[in-house]
Amino acid sequence: MKDIHPIKWFQRSSVRLGLATRIVVASLLTFLLCHALALQQSQWAILTAIIVMQSSVGASLKATFDRFAGSIGGALWGVCVLLVVAHDTPQAMGLALTITLVPLALLAAFKPFYRIAPITAVILLLTPTLQGSDPRWTGLDRIFEVGVGSIVAMVVALVVFPVRAHETLAGVVSRTLGLLADLSDQLSRSMSDHGDPKAVMELHHEIRQAITQAESIAEEASRERRSYLVNAPDPQPVCRTLRRLRNDLTMIGRAMDRSFAAPSVAPLAQAAERAAVAIATYLRQGAQALANREKAPSMVEVSQMLATHAAAMAQARQAGTTRNLPDELVGRIFGLAFSFEQLSENLKDLAARIDEYGGHAPNAQKDLNVASDMRVA
Repeated sequence: MKDIHPIKWFQRSSVRLGLATRIVVASLLTFLLCHALALQQSQWAILTAIIVMQSSVGASLKATFDRFAGSIGGALWGVCVLLVVAHDTPQAMGLALTITLVPLALLAAFKPFYRIAPITAVILLLTPTLQGSDPRWTGLDRIFEVGVGSIVAMVVALVVFPVRAHETLAGVVSRTLGLLADLSDQLSRSMSDHGDPKAVMELHHEIRQAITQAESIAEEASRERRSYLVNAPDPQPVCRTLRRLRNDLTMIGRAMDRSFAAPSVAPLAQAAERAAVAIATYLRQGAQALANREKAPSMVEVSQMLATHAAAMAQARQAGTTRNLPDELVGRIFGLAFSFEQLSENLKDLAARIDEYGGHAPNAQKDLNVASDMRVA
């Protein structure tokens, strides 16, 4: 088994250790507060604090709203059932449970926001120590206990090793850009039959998973932003950019999955390979800049490579090189040219997103103007 240095292990596990610490602190503080308030059913407040505490502030905020809304809905409906339906025998309790759960289960099925409501209502009905007490006070106690646990958990989430979702998102986006760079590297070797189709498929799978994770974290970051907990850029555009870059590389991969097999278009193939390498280099530089909150890297090199391919494409079109080629090859050639054009625009968008996260003014347009000037020349 490979030994891991304790310091490195703590660095790798800092997020998980922070979450564990927040859970313990929130639970203990909730217990002390419940004791100070003389709450008899403090366990529900402590459980709420544990449930609400999530990996980021945005996720904790959502869990708080879900827990509180579900508890209010479940408590209100449970109290109504207890006041109207007799529940002093097993048969009567079964009927009360049915009346309680049917509407709340449907509500939770169609509105996951209220998925805690059936649990709260069932607790009101079945907890032995609550039977015989006034249901209205019991319901209010439950809501108050949930409120105490939620408030303590949110305060702890904001104070004790706080993790902002937009910070986590930057790390996930940076990792995704690295995977996209690896994919572009693989594509650059495919035309010379040195590519690895299995590696390409694995990269596509990893990229899909990474983008899905980024979109999930972006929802949490948006919630933080709407709640004025952070002053950060809108997280949705960077997820949209990732999807577009992946789509561009997918189209490029279809065109470059094998050689052009025609000597007359060898300059196009060579230009495409160099462009793919430059794209990979830029994506890696962008990933590093995003992780370090730096200015977006210069696009001069990648723009030059894309412009070189565009110039080779224009020359081939002017010379009529593609007229006698098979239709399938012609489709790949023109599809590749279109995909490179789309990619250049999306790289510009990526540079703007990186600058947003780094707090810099966008500089991508200037770099792309260089490429435009080269095409005209």
